[in-house]
Amino acid sequence: MKIATWNINGVKARLDTALRWLEEASPDLVCFQEIKSVDEGFPAAEFERLGYHVATHGQKGFNGVAILSKHRLEDVSRGLPGDPDDPQARYIEAVVSVPSGVVRVGGLYLPNGNPLGSEKFPYKLAWMERLEAHARARLALEEPFLLLGDYNVIPEPIDAKTPKAWLGDALFQPESRAAFRRLLGLGFTDALRASTDAQVFTFWDYQAGCWQRDEGIRIDHVLMSPQATDRLRAVGVDKHVRGWDKPSDHVPVWVDLDVD
Repeated sequence: MKIATWNINGVKARLDTALRWLEEASPDLVCFQEIKSVDEGFPAAEFERLGYHVATHGQKGFNGVAILSKHRLEDVSRGLPGDPDDPQARYIEAVVSVPSGVVRVGGLYLPNGNPLGSEKFPYKLAWMERLEAHARARLALEEPFLLLGDYNVIPEPIDAKTPKAWLGDALFQPESRAAFRRLLGLGFTDALRASTDAQVFTFWDYQAGCWQRDEGIRIDHVLMSPQATDRLRAVGVDKHVRGWDKPSDHVPVWVDLDVD
């Protein structure tokens, strides 16, 4: 089962790109971030035409997450528990049935946190605390569970082409990185790091020729429960998609699990 994550950076602006990649890569399930669309404005029919069931948690103009799946989506929940007053659409979760049982996926768009010194950085850290609590509860189910999406965290210096350029950025602060490590400490595995020690990027800014100079960072991650890790067959980053016309500044990251 091929499961992917992609910050699409506006589903309407990137619709042709998204459809092209889905036809090329044919993931069984993909989590989109930054759909930048309300639920009723999401172009679900275009994806359903390719055989996908669609669930969205949208927000006008920014944020917004979605799950597309060739398997029927069950037990869909929207919003990260822990703060019922949080208006930002950043988390969606669902279960799919597979021959070996079920697979649970949580698609997330973690707050950016910039600029430092504003209320946005404490919001980011508080959101990560809520994510940790929810992840701990889900691990207790002992299911194949994937927490995947745009984490807006650069875990280690190797995950940036020029680490010093990010020292004043919320994505690379000690507190952000420590919160990410706490997730791993719960028992999750960073899928990409389970397969390679190489320098791999998932994001290149639109500015200053970052793509042309390969001035990238790795902030899109797939974290897997022990039960999912045991079934891992392959991991990939579809870097070439960044070179297409009208690309997102992120590229898809995917894993292949043996769940037959």
